[in-house]
Amino acid sequence: MPSVSRAASRPVLRMSLALLTGTALTAPLVLSAPAAAAGDAAAPYTVTALKVTVRAGDRLCAVDADLYRPSGVNAAHPAPAVLTTNGFGGSKADGSTNATARAFADRGYVALAYSGLGFGKTGCPISLDDPEIDGRAASQLIDLLAGTRTADDGTRVDFVTQDRPGDPRVGMIGGSYGGAIQMATAAVDHRVDALVPLITWNDLSYSLDPNNAGRTDGVSGPVPGAYKYQWTNGFFLIGEAQGLLHPGLDSSRAGGAWCLHFVAPACRTKRLLDSRAYPADETRTMLDYARSVSPVSYLKSVKAPTLLVQGQADTLFNLNEAAATYRTLAGQGTPVKMIWQSWGHSGGMKDPAPGELDLGKGNLDTSYVGGRILAWFDRYLRHRTATSTGPAFAYYRDWVSSGPTYASSPAFPAGDDRRLYLSGDGKLVDDRSKVARGSRDYRNLRVPTSHSENSLSGMLGLPDPQPYDIKGTYLDWISEPVTGGPLDVVGAPKVTLKVVSPEAERVQNSSDAADKLVLFAKLYDVAPDGHKALVHRLVAPARVPDVTRTFTVELPGIVHRYQPGHRLRLVIAASDSAYVGNRGVKRVTVTSAPGDAGVLELPVTQGVVP
Repeated sequence: MPSVSRAASRPVLRMSLALLTGTALTAPLVLSAPAAAAGDAAAPYTVTALKVTVRAGDRLCAVDADLYRPSGVNAAHPAPAVLTTNGFGGSKADGSTNATARAFADRGYVALAYSGLGFGKTGCPISLDDPEIDGRAASQLIDLLAGTRTADDGTRVDFVTQDRPGDPRVGMIGGSYGGAIQMATAAVDHRVDALVPLITWNDLSYSLDPNNAGRTDGVSGPVPGAYKYQWTNGFFLIGEAQGLLHPGLDSSRAGGAWCLHFVAPACRTKRLLDSRAYPADETRTMLDYARSVSPVSYLKSVKAPTLLVQGQADTLFNLNEAAATYRTLAGQGTPVKMIWQSWGHSGGMKDPAPGELDLGKGNLDTSYVGGRILAWFDRYLRHRTATSTGPAFAYYRDWVSSGPTYASSPAFPAGDDRRLYLSGDGKLVDDRSKVARGSRDYRNLRVPTSHSENSLSGMLGLPDPQPYDIKGTYLDWISEPVTGGPLDVVGAPKVTLKVVSPEAERVQNSSDAADKLVLFAKLYDVAPDGHKALVHRLVAPARVPDVTRTFTVELPGIVHRYQPGHRLRLVIAASDSAYVGNRGVKRVTVTSAPGDAGVLELPVTQGVVP
């Protein structure tokens, strides 16, 4: 949910945490260089600051926006429009938002950049991109672009291309929080002609409390998983800091009594997550709310052609979220394509890899993803039907040092599933007949004993220890070395297994779902020298539906090459320091036999499983 520009989002997060916690995490609150000044004769466009009062739910609030008008665009020579807004904690002025608006204005598009509800100088509390609040508010900005309403100062826009009276030709682009708003808007306003959501969510109940076992709808399982408290607390602090970062704002920004700047249902959701309990009635209410403000619940109403861009280095909104959105849109006939780029919300202080899209720099013409975005809008906003919008699925390969870094597929998923079996001696083997009989066990302690990441370390510029697991609190299975060429895994691996846990079995039918067993699955790359790398520090929390039955855990999607000589290592851990884990101590046993062994499924585009 933070801004796409990590250079911009780090100061916001640091300042928010410093103000609310009294820590020394300080940084200047400088989000971007100024946009081209209105009336600057040398500029290819002018920028006009506007206030537009909209109805958002049961409130009226003033939206703070900037209108970018290219030179030569007027009522006689209209142009299509691009609408963009900020990531969580940002505003119309942050680096990625105004750089995106400028980039499209440079290319002859009218652009409207605005601060989302509850951010910058825009009123109303934060409502998590709710289609009935944030989506309806954005729809009223489309009215402005249609010329059917004016800004508060009487400004009327009469220079946007229209397909029919009151129907401007408009696309949307933005990342994270500025990505979900696009689908929320398109669901309630079918005048939107094209979407480019980057690094955003499919289901917030999964994003903040992921359960990778028993997926039933979109990306989610039937009950909450393991609370992603580090990410969630960071965003909550950013939201609550808005009144301190922007003092003197109107009273429409006030939220609930327990939290000041969020709508009441969001406050109740945070409070329940913090309780670390999942009583049936309250949990159902929480899941219903989180999903109601998520694309998973309203994608059926999204008809606008959608180019999904998701980041491989992303422990907040992983690749599975975009894949779930893609499957739904494709299944209902909505034009959709998907790109898995390198960067997401994670990855430390790194900038985008060379040649990758960097919205803060507006390098649309010089990056693969940027070129795809320009083609998407060229096709659907300028109606240049001969424009190729590229393959159905493309993905960045970090092992390519020269030549094209993106590979593509005419369909998603790409490649074929290959299987490895969990042997009782701790090996991953390629045939059931090689499975050794055996049982091994682990148990959790009352404190986390495994570490994947400190979720906010990259944004705060803090060090993060390498992933680790403490002996006795995990099980692992290791393959033979890869031979005969590299092994490329593209997609979401799955592990199917059965466990024995008498302590979990005794309490798993409690009315509180928090009593169910929690475990964490993850996949490492082990080099010939023994170095172990957890791919993008991704883990799959799972709240086991029933420990007496076989279950499947879908791991986060990856694009990863196992080089010759490297080995695959699957780990099932009892805990993870970035998540809330088990209630009570639960011993877990995994038993293997040739006819009854766990299975690891790998989506492979090249190579032979070892």
